[in-house]
Amino acid sequence: MTTETTAKSRQTSPKEGQYVAYVSAYTHGDRHGIKIYDVDMEKGRFLEKDQVEITNSSYVTISHNGKFLYSITDFGVEAYKILKDGSLEMINLGSINGMRGCYLSTDYTDRFLFVAGYHDGKLTVLKLKQDGGVGEITDEIFHKGLGTVAERNFRPHINCARMTHDNKYLLVADQGMDHVNVYRFDGENGKVYLADVLRSEIESAPRHIKISRDGRFIYIIHEWKCFIDVYSYEEKNGQPVFEKVQTIETVKRDKGSANAASALTFSEDHKYLVCTNAGDNSATLFGVDEKTGMLTKIFCLPVSGDYPKDASLFPNNKFLVSLNHESNEMTFFRVDPQNGTMVMNGAPLKVDVPNCITFHKLS
Repeated sequence: MTTETTAKSRQTSPKEGQYVAYVSAYTHGDRHGIKIYDVDMEKGRFLEKDQVEITNSSYVTISHNGKFLYSITDFGVEAYKILKDGSLEMINLGSINGMRGCYLSTDYTDRFLFVAGYHDGKLTVLKLKQDGGVGEITDEIFHKGLGTVAERNFRPHINCARMTHDNKYLLVADQGMDHVNVYRFDGENGKVYLADVLRSEIESAPRHIKISRDGRFIYIIHEWKCFIDVYSYEEKNGQPVFEKVQTIETVKRDKGSANAASALTFSEDHKYLVCTNAGDNSATLFGVDEKTGMLTKIFCLPVSGDYPKDASLFPNNKFLVSLNHESNEMTFFRVDPQNGTMVMNGAPLKVDVPNCITFHKLS
């Protein structure tokens, strides 16, 4: 749980427009579950800067104020202060009183942290301290029920928990039960109360949720059937109202195929949405109509690696990086959204079993 700092990471005055990238990974033979990279925005490449000793970091998130990073670990959740040069300084470890989580996010006041539990179907809400540290548990809910009795999809598996931008409702994707629970959020006491349920197709497995920049549209990616549902969202008379406006494929799901949609990520300017497809081993880029919320597929192209668990556009939308979980590498591409092209940009960069990536702008 210590940070190994290299000479490169001791800079004190980051240049304007400079970014770092945080990559989380499982620690199979390597104790360092978070890798930190300097981002070369002109060449579309990463330079390793630092690494953090943490077990099996399956997901990381940055607080909305940009000051803190939180990571899943085998022992709960670890909190870090983001230093001026992008390095991480550990604050503390918080217990989630359950099995290992798979996803986490903060509310929009950065006072609470939500942890999704895939293995035990448990949602955990934790209070955050003023110094960014993880505090006590304020609520915990076990999802219940039986889904379709087939393979793993027969009991609750929470895969994502994300707040609406008005900080009123928490959207919780239950992959095993094929629905998204909508919880009313008590921002004073850190409690949640079921308000609605968004039901997906049987055996579609809702996995990740993203929300448009203005908060009016909700995007839900479905792992098993490889599509994205788009909902409009507003509150009327104190109640959340969702209306489905689009369903769009991420990749052709032919009968008998083993394709599975994975992560979902907005570009920094929210003009594009990226997802990855295991089996097909591809990345799909969508254009986003910010007025209607509708998506238009720009391309679906191979990532030259196995099981792309996450992918993201660089903040300038000129490059894309794919985290290839099974082939233990990141692959880089030059992209042209206007012409719908994606071309390999240099050799892969080795990283063992990577899980997710997030960019952070230094200030």
